[in-house]
Amino acid sequence: MRKTIIVTGGSRGIGAAIVRLLANEGYNVVLNYNKSEEIAEKAKEEYTNKGYNVEIFRADVSKREEVKKLIEFAIDKFGTIDVIVNNAGIDNEKLFQNITDEDWNNVINTNLYSVFCMCQEAIPTMINKQSGSIINISSIYGTNGGSFAVAYSATKAGIIGLTKSLAKELGPSNIRVNAIAPGIIDTDMNKGYSKEDIDNIKEEIPLNRIGEGIDIAKCVKWIIEDEYTTGQVIKIDGGWYL
Repeated sequence: MRKTIIVTGGSRGIGAAIVRLLANEGYNVVLNYNKSEEIAEKAKEEYTNKGYNVEIFRADVSKREEVKKLIEFAIDKFGTIDVIVNNAGIDNEKLFQNITDEDWNNVINTNLYSVFCMCQEAIPTMINKQSGSIINISSIYGTNGGSFAVAYSATKAGIIGLTKSLAKELGPSNIRVNAIAPGIIDTDMNKGYSKEDIDNIKEEIPLNRIGEGIDIAKCVKWIIEDEYTTGQVIKIDGGWYL
């Protein structure tokens, strides 16, 4: 039986790469998006033409009621939920003293509260069948911190704490919870870096290249297929933070 996977923030960047790989592997995938409707619609058309089982659903996962509707949609379409990939996230590069309450709350709600909501709403289905996998996309900034990224780093560190604690709690129900901590990945979120910035970062990375979305997607696929890994934070950063 095909597993059903929800990928939040699945229309762009890392999320899009995850959806693409999992769809190609034959999984049922619910691509969640919020603002990128045109991109999501085009992706849906592409996957349908290829015969893939991909559905799209608009939901702001920083809002509990919309998360509930997303979960209900997935169950209605495919009958169950086997995996959730909590990927939706935003950045806010500012000097710490310049972060407003609105900035802080927006990043916290989008990056961390969304994971809390998604997990709470999906877990009952997983507990009922004593099986499931939760994959949270954190960041190396969650393990090491980042200048001008205090709010973002705080949320990604929070995701790591949530992951480890939830893995202990859900292990007896055969539900695995893991996190991936990407390094710098070639996505729109990092388009603000100049060529000089990128070249300088490459010099610090042992593999001497910027990561691609597929690098993270392959790790997601492995975690889904694995049966004995839980509570782990897997760095995919080319050795940047050894």
